[in-house]
Order: sequence, then C-alpha cells, then structure tokens
Amino acid sequence: MRCFLIILLTGFLMSCSSSDDTIGYQAIPKDIEIPQLFSDLLLPPLIPSDNPQTEEGIRLGRELFYEPLLSGDGTQACANCHFSEYSFTESTRFSTGITGAIGTRNAMPLYNMAWNFEANFLWDGRAKSLEEQVSDPIENVIEMNNTWPNALATLQATNNYPELFSQAFGTSTITKELVTKAIAQFERTMVSGNSRFDQYLLGDQNAITASEINGFNIFMDEERGDCFHCHGSNSNPLWTDNIFHNNGLDSSFDDLGLGGITGDPLDNGKFKSPSLRNLAYTSPFMHDGRFETLDEVINHYSEGLVYSETIDPLMKNIAQGGVQLTENEKTDLKAFLLSLSEPGFTTNPELQNPN
Repeated sequence: MRCFLIILLTGFLMSCSSSDDTIGYQAIPKDIEIPQLFSDLLLPPLIPSDNPQTEEGIRLGRELFYEPLLSGDGTQACANCHFSEYSFTESTRFSTGITGAIGTRNAMPLYNMAWNFEANFLWDGRAKSLEEQVSDPIENVIEMNNTWPNALATLQATNNYPELFSQAFGTSTITKELVTKAIAQFERTMVSGNSRFDQYLLGDQNAITASEINGFNIFMDEERGDCFHCHGSNSNPLWTDNIFHNNGLDSSFDDLGLGGITGDPLDNGKFKSPSLRNLAYTSPFMHDGRFETLDEVINHYSEGLVYSETIDPLMKNIAQGGVQLTENEKTDLKAFLLSLSEPGFTTNPELQNPN
C-alpha cells in the first residue's frame, strides 16, 4: 500500500512539473455582468465559442492591457491611449506613438463591445472581431511599433506571464492568438449601463431633469434633433447603430474611412457611429477629434453640415446646413446627452491598472 501511494504521489508531482503545467486544470467560467436594460432590450452578448470568458483569462487580459512590454521600447501599453478616466479613450485629438509619431484618428472609447452585433470595430470597420482589433496597434509603426515575434519573446522571458497563460489557457507557450484572446476577454468586461438616464428608464422619475427630458424629446424628433436613426433610442441602450455614416463633416476626404477598406467610392467619408454614452469624459469628438466640445458637435448638426456625394440621407436640411435648433433646444439636447454618462464606469476598480 505504501509503495502504491509513493507511485501515485510521484506521478502527481511529475504531472505538475511538466511543460504544460496546467494539465488537468480548467479555467473558471466568468459571465459578463449585464445591466438590466441590456437584458430587457438586447440579445445576449457575443462571446466567441473559442474564447469563453474565464476568471483567469480576464485577469491575464487586464495585466496585458496595462503592459508596456507589448510596445517596441517597453514604454507604452494599450492603456496609454485608452485611459479609464476618459471612458477608455484619450483627452487629446490624436494618439502619439512610442517614436513620437502622431496618428490621424482619435482613439475610440472602449465599452459595451460585447454587444457589437454588426461585428465591425474601429472607425473604418477593418477589424471584424474584438480579438482582431487588439492585434493591429502592437505592430502599427505610429503606435506601439513592435513586431509580434519580439512582443511574444519579451513576455515569454518574464517571470509571471508563462504561469498566467498556463492558468488561463492551459499552456505556458505564449502566442499572438492567446494574447489577443486574453485582452479581448478583459475588454468585454468593460460594460457601461448605469447612467442617470438608465435609472430613469428603469422607473426612477427623479433621476433626470425637465430639461433633460425635453432634450430626449428633441433627440427623438425627426424634424428637430433626429439623432436616433444613427445613435439609438430608449429601446437601444447601446446608443449607437454600430454601422457607418457620412455625417457631413467635409466636402472631400483625405481620410476615406470605410471606403478605404471596401474600395467602394460610395463608402468614402463614412465612419462608424460612436456610442453616445459617457460623453462627459470622451472629448474631443468625431473620428479625427476635430470638435473639442459637445456644443461644437450640436452646432455641426444644427447648422454646420457640408454636402458631399456620399452624405447620408439622414442628414436633414443640408441646404440650410442642418436642422436649425434654437439655443434653448441646443441647451436641452446637450443636457440629455450628458445624462447618458456614468461616473462609476470610469472609476470601476475591476477595470483599473492591477499593479
């Protein structure tokens, strides 16, 4: 009997010290926390069958999101362009890479991406999954300016990451696929759905003001704001349609947007509609960050529209430059838009730098 126990113990120790040190280990499933309005009004979140959410995967993804070793010189992480206090975007117009190179687009905020049912990511839709979206910045010469082989070798040589990958994915061999899967798992936990306007829709009549209610009515009015076609409504708590529109910014285009990806001239000047959540934290606005304030955005749609061949038909009264809101209507519309902001999202401790 004693010999049998020694054999069992020896076999157990050998299995624990093998190259795949999580043989027999299974990561713990972890569901995304879904706001009530999302449960009531939306389909379940999109979770790839080959990348289920787990506690270990999310923890690893959080570490990697804040990890500067992914960049070419070890100084810049995903979080250096996606700051939690700005709803995971940045307060500057363009991102600055590790070489000092400046980009041409404003970083999109990160939240509620698990409900992007259209499966298009980034301003021009070139990424077709959240995992694919993660991949590009690491090799982009004006962003993190690294190579995947170098990034993987750097992580593999650390004391902690091989073990974290073992716990999350059952192997200590770090690959591009597993890095992107882990970061995508963490980013899917960035859920924002508890603004004052959400509370109002859930029955708290005192959560918003009369001005904000009037602003919502303007937002929904086809002859005044007419914002809901592109940005959703009380029946779409994402506050975006997640598709592409030319919203009358320019008469010609240096940046083709969707057209640069599809090659179709009819798509030139079209960019993805951003969500209207957390506007209190996400300035500057538009794909190129040209508007510093929400007032400028509202003025654009009111009297600043510019005609081009691909302008969306939803851009009303183009001959007059827009819908011609009064100053009081602009004030109320702005008040409503700001009521979609959630302070608790930007300070959520589970989304902060773990180190």
